[in-house]
Amino acid sequence: MSWLDGEVTTVALCWRIERRDGVTIGLTAHDRDLVIEGLVYRAAPGMTPSAITRSAALDADSMDVTGALSSAAISEADLLAGRWDGARVEVFATDWTMPTARVALGEGVIGAVETAEGMLTAELKGVAAALEGAVVEETSPECRAELGDKRCRVAMAGRRRFAVVTAIEGAALTLDSEESSANCYGGGRLRWFGGANAGLEDAIAHSEGATVTLRRPPRFESMGRVELIEGCDKSLATCMGRFGNVLNFRGEPYLPGTDLLTRYPGG
Repeated sequence: MSWLDGEVTTVALCWRIERRDGVTIGLTAHDRDLVIEGLVYRAAPGMTPSAITRSAALDADSMDVTGALSSAAISEADLLAGRWDGARVEVFATDWTMPTARVALGEGVIGAVETAEGMLTAELKGVAAALEGAVVEETSPECRAELGDKRCRVAMAGRRRFAVVTAIEGAALTLDSEESSANCYGGGRLRWFGGANAGLEDAIAHSEGATVTLRRPPRFESMGRVELIEGCDKSLATCMGRFGNVLNFRGEPYLPGTDLLTRYPGG
C-alpha cells in the first residue's frame, strides 16, 4: 500500500535546485530539515507553489513558486544578478517520516523572476515549454551562429585572455592591459572570476584599447579578475576579412527583404 493511501498523510513538498555552476540546494515546505539522498533540504515553511497540473497533452507546463526565495541560500541580490537563471529545479512530494518515498511532481528551469511588495516570485518552466520555440530558423542578413560554436568552427584558441578590472564607471570597465586589435571584444563575453561578480557573465558591446563597455552596468560595483572572450559583429564582411570563415557563414546577406515591395523607379 502506498504511503499516500493511509488515513493520515505526512506529505512534505520539496524542491531540489541545481545552478548551472553546479551549486545545489534543497528546500522543503516542512517545518523541519529533511535529509534525502545525502542532500539537506532546509525548512522553508513559507514556500508556496501555484497549482501543479500534470497531463499527457503537449501544452507547456509551468508553475510559480512564491516565498521560497526568502531562503538564506537564495538571496534577492543573487536572483536579480542572474546567478539562478536557467537553474534546474525538481519538485516532488515525500513522506517526511520516511523521506526515501517520493512522488515526482515536475521539473524544469527557473524562468522569469519578479519582485512585488517585498516578495519574490520565480516561474518554473517545464520541458514542454521548449515546444513554444520556433521549429526552424528565420532568415537573416547576419550570421546566426555564435563565434566558435560547432556551426561557426572558428578556433577560439588564442581568442581568450585574462585581465584585471582596475576601474568601473557605469558600464565602462578599465583593464590593466589593452586589446590586441580594434574592437576585437565587441559582441563577445566577459566572465568574472573575482569580487562580488564572481561566477557571472556579461555581454560586451564595444572595446577600445584598455576600455571595455558592457551592454549593461555590472551587477555589483566590484573589481577583480575577468576573462575576455573575443566577439563578432556577425556581418559577412567581418566573417570574410577578419576570420576568413565565409564558408561557414550562417546568414543570407543577399536575400531580398520586405523592403523590396516598396522599391520602384525613382524611389
